[in-house]
Amino acid sequence: MTSKIYDIAIVGAGPAGLFGLFYASMRDMDAVLVDSLAQPGGQLATLYPEKYIYDMPGFPKVLAGRLAEDMFEQATMHRRQDVKMGFRVENLQFDPVEEVFHLRDAKSDSIMARTILVTTGAGAFRPNRLKVENIENLEGRSVHYFVKDKSIFQGKPIVIVGGGDSALDWVMNLHGVASEISLVHRRDKFRAHEDSVQKVNALPGVNQYLFYEVKELEIGAQDNLEQVTVENNKTNERLMLRADHLIVNMGFVADMGPVKNWGLDLQGQAIKVNSLMETNRPGIYAAGDVTTYEGKIKLIATGAAEAAIAVNAAKQRLDPSQRMQPGHSSSMFEK
Repeated sequence: MTSKIYDIAIVGAGPAGLFGLFYASMRDMDAVLVDSLAQPGGQLATLYPEKYIYDMPGFPKVLAGRLAEDMFEQATMHRRQDVKMGFRVENLQFDPVEEVFHLRDAKSDSIMARTILVTTGAGAFRPNRLKVENIENLEGRSVHYFVKDKSIFQGKPIVIVGGGDSALDWVMNLHGVASEISLVHRRDKFRAHEDSVQKVNALPGVNQYLFYEVKELEIGAQDNLEQVTVENNKTNERLMLRADHLIVNMGFVADMGPVKNWGLDLQGQAIKVNSLMETNRPGIYAAGDVTTYEGKIKLIATGAAEAAIAVNAAKQRLDPSQRMQPGHSSSMFEK
């Protein structure tokens, strides 16, 4: 694809990758950001752009899609870096003579870089589907595993299934948009953050059906959802809930894809790293949700910090005379 040799190639254009690209600009490094998706932002842009993010420093709340746009602007505003979307790294090889990594896609197009930063997040993933008869006829219209446009729920009765952060986040995000919200969870304990549970419990007009599971979907006129039948898994009591839309948040099955074949030390679906975000392969770093270490917390803010550490470590590896600590951004960019 190009004979240029980059200082660093960042694989994965989610929040950690975007902040890594920004930090490469901070350290005056030639960088390339690649991702198999068509647009940068990762899950923020592709899965829930209209979902509010509450745990990003500096923002009381921010739409995920807007955060992705702002992080991309930040990543590219100070230095012209290369961004190659639609490039899925199928093969990674290291040339020990030239000390260069070769990243190739399915067409054997190649990118060369002296260091690599892996920020692929959860990798390729698919949602755990609700196993109910005829649900496939409603998926994408009345049954949703991802939400890209919350305006379709305006003034509509909806049912949300799940007990984790995503389910409760959508309860909060769609409160005041939907005419009625029913939250269905198979247990009475939620996996979400304690603050989210307290906020949802305090919302007026949210009906919670604990120990209930979805059993049937009733299709009305024009082949759209009309009612959701739920059953209590302790008493077998059945209820019929009015709903024009059903949002299912039952988790995902993740697959690291080609990354698992790159000779990296893995723990489950995650890459083991040390305090410098170094992997077991010299010159390859990792940051964000794809990493694991003692005390790991999966937050956007954590991933951004890890990306900064990784880029600074890569800079020092390429030039040992450079400091690990980059200095203040204001003094660096205002020169």
